[in-house]
Parts: sequence; C-alpha cells; structure tokens
Amino acid sequence: MTKIIYAVRHCQAKGQAFDDKLTNEGLIQAQNLAEFFKGLEMDKIISSPFLRAIQTAVPLAEKKNIELNLDERLSERVMSGKNMEDWKDRLKDTFDDLSLAFEGGESNQSGMERVYSLLAEITASKENHTVLVSHGNLITLLLRSFDDTYGYDHLMIMTNPDVYKITLKQAGEADIQRIWS
Repeated sequence: MTKIIYAVRHCQAKGQAFDDKLTNEGLIQAQNLAEFFKGLEMDKIISSPFLRAIQTAVPLAEKKNIELNLDERLSERVMSGKNMEDWKDRLKDTFDDLSLAFEGGESNQSGMERVYSLLAEITASKENHTVLVSHGNLITLLLRSFDDTYGYDHLMIMTNPDVYKITLKQAGEADIQRIWS
C-alpha cells in the first residue's frame, strides 16, 4: 500500500533555541500552512518538541481536528555545543562526511539513524498519510534517506516554511516532490 509523508519545515522563527517562538510573520505562515493542507488527507501529525515546530503544527492539528504528537526524533540536529563563526563551512563538512561530529554536537549519521527509526514506525503503522513537522537539517536528512543527492545545497535553499511530499511505494521506492511555493 502507498503511504504519503508530508515533511514540513517550521515557519519563520525568532531564533534557533529550543524555546524560540515563531515571529509574527511565522504565526501568519502557520495559519496559511494549515489552509494549504485543507484539501489534503492526513491521519497523523508528528512534531519536533521545539516550540517553533509545535507552533507551526498547532493550527494544522486544530483545523484537521487531529491530535498533535511530539517526537524527540524530529528535534533539530545540534551541530556543535559552541558557536562557530564559520558554521556554514562546518555544516557543509558534515554533509561531506556524515560521521563528522563536533564537540557537543551530533553527526548527520546519528540524525539519520533517528529518522530511520521514525520511518520504520510510520511504514509499519496503519496510517497512510502522516505529517512530520521538523527543522531544515533534519528534513534534509529525511529526504536524503530516500535520495542521497539531498544535502547541504538543498538545505541552504529550503524556505521557512517548506513542504515536501514523499510518496512511499512498494519495494522501498519513494517519490519526492517539493509542494510548497
């Protein structure tokens, strides 16, 4: 049976910390995102526990009258425990070497293992239409789990919000479409 996963990057936020809220524009975007999904079928909504992801998902959950589930595996990957002035270069390095982890941070490989665990549950579940609300780096890793051409360049052009439709077919095949514009 075909399953559909919608991977949603959170709306515009005030920052990158766990408890950073959406901006006023981001709150409007979250309402627009809920409207965008109005005609699309969904059975389950799962969000990162980061506040900006939750605030992105709540209007959709309310509009669809679906319980919002939080899952740590959708948390953004922390690249390093300390600030890096050249963070974009170092971030690119983590896509060139998926096992690269900086002090206090998580490798992309570790982030992908979280994604694989969640995907295994989704594919085994009875739900056929699932929305995942997460963060740019983790969504890029999710997409990469189906197509290894997804990487740093895709992350850098991703918008807030952004939406990808992943159609899972038999034999592990997936069709990925960016459906947000």
